[in-house]
Amino acid sequence: MCITKRVNVETKVLSKNDEAAAANRALFLERGVVAVNFMSAPGAGKTSLLEATLRRLDRAAAARIAVIEGDLETEYDADRIRALGVRAHQIVTGTVCHLDARMVAHALSHFPIETANLLLIENVGNMVCPAEFDLGEQLRVMVYSVPEGAEKPKKYPLMFHQAHAVLLNKIDLAPYCGVALDDLVGNVRDVNPSAKIFALSCRTGEGVAAWVEWFEQAVAAQRAGVRACV
Repeated sequence: MCITKRVNVETKVLSKNDEAAAANRALFLERGVVAVNFMSAPGAGKTSLLEATLRRLDRAAAARIAVIEGDLETEYDADRIRALGVRAHQIVTGTVCHLDARMVAHALSHFPIETANLLLIENVGNMVCPAEFDLGEQLRVMVYSVPEGAEKPKKYPLMFHQAHAVLLNKIDLAPYCGVALDDLVGNVRDVNPSAKIFALSCRTGEGVAAWVEWFEQAVAAQRAGVRACV
């Protein structure tokens, strides 16, 4: 006689990551650090966006900014950030297509942030996996390349849905790739009605100032919240 027994497996797949993320978040709170997770598909322009943003931030605050870069190989992006006089640490993931909270925690053990009050984390280029892993950050920013098409927010909604801000980069290429910006913005709005949307071009500088102004205000609001909890 064959007896069948159903077993319910309720262990959360990402539970270990969530535990590490909570520890990271507590560490950031303790040290008064605002952490921001920048996500995108490969080639959308995250590093260029960070460079453009860092150039426009108060230079007196440069010493208080730290950057973690995530890539499968090389330190190219970390070197680009260091060239601006900003401290940067590279996480080389090998075959892993995203950063997770434990990777960030390990990096922080080699990359002291005691003197920083703003940590910018550039995630591995991938439109799906990075959005599934909490790093302990307070803000999530998505960089999306306009030539990728107007339909992607609905085909790959998770990253758009979780972002506090969506930056539509490379708008200078829109006339050459057949993408209607209004359609793209509308699709982002359908997926995430509350996200701030910025249409910009890191190459020409169009729209970057408006993004940086919002970013500084968002970071200041988060910092005020951190101070209130300390």
